[in-house]
Amino acid sequence: MKRVRVGVVYGGRSSEHEVSLASAAAVIAHLDPGRYEPVPIHIGRDGRWSLADAPPAPRPVAETIASARAARGAAPQADRRDALFLAQPSAAPLLTLQPGVGQAAGGVGQAAGGVRAAVASHALDVIFPVVHGPYGEDGTLQGLLELANVPYVGAGVLGSAVAMDKAVAKTLFAAAGLPIVRHLVVPARRWDADAAAVLDEVAGRLAWPLFVKPANLGSSVGISKAGTRPELKRAIDRAREFDRKIVVEEAVPDAREIECAVLGNDVPEVSVAGEILPAGEFYDYESKYVDDRSSYVIPADLPAGQARDVRALAGDAFRALDGAGLARVDFLVARGTGSLYLNEVNTMPGFTTISMYAKLWQASGLDYPRLLDRLVELALERHAEKQRLRTSLD
Repeated sequence: MKRVRVGVVYGGRSSEHEVSLASAAAVIAHLDPGRYEPVPIHIGRDGRWSLADAPPAPRPVAETIASARAARGAAPQADRRDALFLAQPSAAPLLTLQPGVGQAAGGVGQAAGGVRAAVASHALDVIFPVVHGPYGEDGTLQGLLELANVPYVGAGVLGSAVAMDKAVAKTLFAAAGLPIVRHLVVPARRWDADAAAVLDEVAGRLAWPLFVKPANLGSSVGISKAGTRPELKRAIDRAREFDRKIVVEEAVPDAREIECAVLGNDVPEVSVAGEILPAGEFYDYESKYVDDRSSYVIPADLPAGQARDVRALAGDAFRALDGAGLARVDFLVARGTGSLYLNEVNTMPGFTTISMYAKLWQASGLDYPRLLDRLVELALERHAEKQRLRTSLD
């Protein structure tokens, strides 16, 4: 039987670049070699695509992050060939390039760094875009794949874009009647023009303490907690470095961090719930990927009724954002009252074998290799359904 050629796209232009390397290494290492032929496709920090002769090596996430940080600014690896992905339907949408002294027949013209000529094209049956954050998880990459008419794992353009934007997602959650915390959205332009007025409005409308987040990032990058006006200013300044829109929200008192994994298209399945036990005050980037003192409990210690509510709300949130393929849905539970709040939906969560998404499905009876099988199946299924739609009136 012909193996399925899976283009695993990883890296990208976001602050989550290193996490993507670790996720891609795990995916490639666990795709069944009898069924799949993985094709590692790297997007550099500068946005340039390349075809890697060897995938990133599977190793601890913290080690991957440290190694990638140390390599910043270094020359590109010699085992990578520059590549372009065609934004048009093609049986072989990936082109690899080589330096040339002039335009070759059938070449692709001038690119950054000099003239490039296409030397090979590569057929791909499905794309697994293991790219976290902006320029990958936010609908931009999905738009390219839609133009190319290639099947791909995960949410489409709309679902990816609205899930990445925490401000827009909260609007949709509220419209669907899902429980969310009180919050304000601060446009960067307004903050830059009159920070004092913004601080006055936040202090007058929300209760301390507060969490401040860039609207369009994941992995808890740029998130800070503020209990005073000076801390709030520093927190917004920090989030402003990463995004043009900032979300300020009330902290849930003595919050427990509960997560569910979702798998499916129109009729999604939801895993058991798990609880994160962060080593610090909250589950920030360092706690997730660098400091190994954080832990988890799967299944989460919740009353049976609340566990059912969490799973039901996870499915509702997935549908509210037009999810597809997969997502991790995060909740906050007030320890004293048991009040439950939907925090966010992540359409391409960390995807190593020790990431919460994989662990939640493992605890629900679906191991990592079979999880990859299901995601590829769902991508092909969704693409086949879309091909049956009419594109003209004739």
